[in-house]
Amino acid sequence: MSTFATPPIDPMRITFETRVTAPMSPSGPVLTRRMSDLKGLFADTSEWERSLAEDRVVYEVASTPVPEIEGELPQSITTIHPGTVAGEFHMTKGHMHTRPRGEIYLGLSGVGGLLLFDGNRPEWIPMEPGVIGYIPPGWAHRSVNTGDEPYRFLAVYPGDSGHDYDWVLRNGMGYRVFSGPAGTDLRPF
Repeated sequence: MSTFATPPIDPMRITFETRVTAPMSPSGPVLTRRMSDLKGLFADTSEWERSLAEDRVVYEVASTPVPEIEGELPQSITTIHPGTVAGEFHMTKGHMHTRPRGEIYLGLSGVGGLLLFDGNRPEWIPMEPGVIGYIPPGWAHRSVNTGDEPYRFLAVYPGDSGHDYDWVLRNGMGYRVFSGPAGTDLRPF
């Protein structure tokens, strides 16, 4: 075995289907985020508080067993359920990597977008099946479901990237993404 190999991970075949309910195999941990986990992210705090009565699942992240350590490339499939809070689309918490690392997202099903922010400049990448969104090092990122069905994407990132979710709470994301007459309405944060 070469010196850069990381035991005990062996080469593996990972399968997934683009169907919304299909799991990955082999499967790893699944993270579920409910509306109550998204405190401070939606513009209309009162409407967000009202939505807590139902506390619906906003998104799930299903990971493979590849560890989040240096030298590895973990993968996950995120499913964001459709919906809005006072017109603002459902979204992931968003994060900045604690180490300067890039990441790729591949749209699998549904429609959405990748919102990026480097602290000065926001960027929006529309996502759909077959589109790859590239996230350069130093850019916070969040995914948004802009459709009326689940939006699902594959993420691949260096295992030592780290996730700083508080960065987004401190700095925002430059834009908020609302439903508008022409579809997606990007509003300054």
